[in-house]
Amino acid sequence: MRIAIGSDHAGYRLKAALADTLGQLGHDIFDVGTTGADQPVDYPDIAAMVGRAVADQHADTGVLICGSGNGVAIAANKIAGIRAAVVHDVTSARAARAHNDANVACIGERFIGPQTAQESIVAFLDAEFEGGRHTRRIAKIAELETT
Repeated sequence: MRIAIGSDHAGYRLKAALADTLGQLGHDIFDVGTTGADQPVDYPDIAAMVGRAVADQHADTGVLICGSGNGVAIAANKIAGIRAAVVHDVTSARAARAHNDANVACIGERFIGPQTAQESIVAFLDAEFEGGRHTRRIAKIAELETT
């Protein structure tokens, strides 16, 4: 699976660890940056790069990390076709995919340890959209992009 991954400076350490783990699991990693915790960047810029990579089908899914996970999720969700969800454990990661067909997982480095983050992202990638009643709801979300 091709995964676009990015973080601001507050999420750099976790991003680097996740990119390494996902690469070891055989995924093709497209790292949009940042390249260090000492290089301040604005999270909307990173979220836009990951979101556009997913929306334009240059990546199958995306992973974004910032201090809380909230900022990158808000920014990524401004891009048509992106359904970014903040995940904080395996259960929320699975639900984001199964119920919301999320295509970008967002994590807050300041709130989640590396082991939980790794387990959550693996669960996110392994989960599948359930369809059914959720399909109608996802269509309604897509309609909101045109208003």
